[in-house]
Amino acid sequence: MKVHYGINDLQKPDYAVVTSGTFDGVHLGHQKILNRLKEICRQNPLAQSVVLTFHPHPRTVVSDQYALQLLSTLDEKIEKLANLGIDHLVVIPFNKEFSQQSSEEFVQNVLVNALNTKKLVIGYDHRFGKNREGSFEHLKENEKKYGFEVEEIPQQDLENVAVSSTKIRNALQNGNILLANQFLASPYTLTGEVVKGDQIGRKIGFPTANLKVSDPYKLIPVDGVYAVKVRIQDKKYLGMLYIGKRSTIGENLAKVIETNIFDFEQDIYGKTITLELIQQIRADQKFENLQAIQIQLALDKKKSLKILKR
Repeated sequence: MKVHYGINDLQKPDYAVVTSGTFDGVHLGHQKILNRLKEICRQNPLAQSVVLTFHPHPRTVVSDQYALQLLSTLDEKIEKLANLGIDHLVVIPFNKEFSQQSSEEFVQNVLVNALNTKKLVIGYDHRFGKNREGSFEHLKENEKKYGFEVEEIPQQDLENVAVSSTKIRNALQNGNILLANQFLASPYTLTGEVVKGDQIGRKIGFPTANLKVSDPYKLIPVDGVYAVKVRIQDKKYLGMLYIGKRSTIGENLAKVIETNIFDFEQDIYGKTITLELIQQIRADQKFENLQAIQIQLALDKKKSLKILKR
């Protein structure tokens, strides 16, 4: 997949089959639309699939949405779209100026002039342009004027998938990683840089890699312990993840995201790693002392290995 940052970075395809959206999480509902894109392309040897998305997320620009929680960072979105076999991803820099474009300007400037769109596929109730004024009905009425066909994935088709970003967020916030991963069709991930911690885990035989998540809007699942797979460069390791405020060792401590990587002794400070969350082991809890934590972590490791080796 070729990634283009802005519409000026793309040489016009001869026959572009396009879809547009934020595609947060690239979940099964999104994949229904993307699969239709690829199906159309298979029917025309000249056709190329083009996904148009926006960064940063439009809600961070057009509203005071500081509580925004995203299922995927831009890099994670790129990875998932590439794995799905999309030909081109166009990342539009979203700012105040871009948000003021009318739907007519968006269609002409982006879909027609920049992308040479011949077929546009959108989900039901898809809106675009300033104040979300553009609609499927408008596009359908003006197909000849714009020079491309438009197809809407019916509401029933998407609802049959029974997936939404809200359902996935709720699952993650309730610790139901299995359900979230089912909706995403892949493990939920956390990516970031390994930073120095207080090394308490090392003192009790469970050294941890402390993760600083790269995107401040990335949704962090509910506090607890999770069985995870850890990607470091091209290798994958097994481990267990703790998310929480370490109430056993103090009050009002900052939340940490720390992973004990099994059978691993390398120095990875400053390196970027990705955690694939597989299943929650237990909720966060307070223990009497460090020895009690040590005993529980041994049990957590045993349970994690059982889950990860299935």
